[in-house]
Amino acid sequence: MVSSPRASARSDQGYRPGSDHEHGREGGRNRADELEEFAEWIEGVMRERGYDIDSPRGGGKSKLADDAGVHRAAVSRLIQRQSMPDLETMRRLAAVLGVPLRDMLIRSGRLSENDLPIMAARGGEPETPRLLSPEEAARRMGVPPELQEVFVRVTKAFLPQVE
Repeated sequence: MVSSPRASARSDQGYRPGSDHEHGREGGRNRADELEEFAEWIEGVMRERGYDIDSPRGGGKSKLADDAGVHRAAVSRLIQRQSMPDLETMRRLAAVLGVPLRDMLIRSGRLSENDLPIMAARGGEPETPRLLSPEEAARRMGVPPELQEVFVRVTKAFLPQVE
């Protein structure tokens, strides 16, 4: 199946304020708080990278969306605190903004630092991080059960082939 570079970003099926996903978060933080904090942080990054996201005409938002190959509405929904970007949109924004995807996922609240360990040197030897399987990543990210099979299949397409 061939799709445009924006196709996967269009289905922003992430969190929306007031949805059922908002309740029951650890540490007293709910998804609305996470969305607010993430949007505030990413707006600062956008401004630092020269995107004029504050003008009423929205030229910087459109330019960022075009540069990242994502739908303009996904950028607008994030800035307006309406929804968290989906994984593919985050990946593309991270690449354009020069931010590690790990930072995007942690700051968005999708995964924790424990979920995405950094290799630490211990006695000169790098520690082998515990990698998540695509199935575990789907579960932890809250991918709906009916979409988990598709998520796993797409994720595996990006993983290195083990022989």
